[in-house]
Amino acid sequence: MSDSPSIFHCATRPSVIKSSLAVAVFVGIILNLINQGDAIFGDKPLILWKLLLTFCVPYCVSTYGAVMALRSKA
Repeated sequence: MSDSPSIFHCATRPSVIKSSLAVAVFVGIILNLINQGDAIFGDKPLILWKLLLTFCVPYCVSTYGAVMALRSKA
């Protein structure tokens, strides 16, 4: 077995979750304004699954980066 911590252990660290959530909120808001600005400020319908997915993607990318950095240190 390897000495590096498991992916799950790294991804569930409070510091990783906190920083990934911050990135997801910041980037998700910007991307939603770009992608669904007409729906948010106009008369087009808001597509909820796209809105939620736009927050999930930066969370996953940020978590992946943090996990790879933590595992490379070990």
